[in-house]
Amino acid sequence: MRWIILDTETTGLDPAHGHRVIEIGAVEVLNRTVTGNHFHTYLNPDRDSDPGALDVHGLTTEFLSDKPRFKDQVDDFLKFIEGAELIIHNAPFDLKFLNAELARLERDTVTNFCAGVTDSLAHAKTLHPGKRNSLDALCERYGVLNSHRTLHGALLDSRLLAEVWLAMTRGQDSLMIDQFDVPSKEGVAANTHRSDVAKLGVILPSAQELEAHEKYLAALDKSVKGKCLWRTLDEGTPVNTAVGNPP
Repeated sequence: MRWIILDTETTGLDPAHGHRVIEIGAVEVLNRTVTGNHFHTYLNPDRDSDPGALDVHGLTTEFLSDKPRFKDQVDDFLKFIEGAELIIHNAPFDLKFLNAELARLERDTVTNFCAGVTDSLAHAKTLHPGKRNSLDALCERYGVLNSHRTLHGALLDSRLLAEVWLAMTRGQDSLMIDQFDVPSKEGVAANTHRSDVAKLGVILPSAQELEAHEKYLAALDKSVKGKCLWRTLDEGTPVNTAVGNPP
């Protein structure tokens, strides 16, 4: 499974008003591991940013004046995302701008080059309805350090979103955090089913399987900045899984 976690910065809010992409940042995640491979470029938009946008990203016209244009970077960008699933926070916004840039060059839309697009904001809203789901809010919720983020930057935001996305989809927090907010009949049924499963015989794991399991737990520990739930269970510490407020 290959994900590309992607973000852009722009001169304004709408390409229909002539606004352009000025930065693209994309981080590769392969089989749930951030590989270190990334795509990053600043772009000369041949125009000024709106004051409101400039306050967000801080990329001045002077800074961008000697940077390449989108047409100079488009092939490298499309090659990087080819065949991957794109994970984008508020995807419609970024896709609107990227597709406008591609249309200027008479190229196909983004979805013709990647395997699909997932909106991490929409996913977060399903996990945490009624709560703030901005990138900053999700970093706080999932324990992702973002104190060094004073301005928006496409590559920095992509790296932060990669950590948040892995935490949201791993199961540790996404399965447990909101479980106590709303009682769930499905949760009760699952607990009942587990009591039947416990009667089955146990097949001991191989050394290779134990090693792989340890690596997975280490990744969970990192995402929650401490011991994950599975290590707590291994140590025999009682865990309250009842729906409602803990005693």
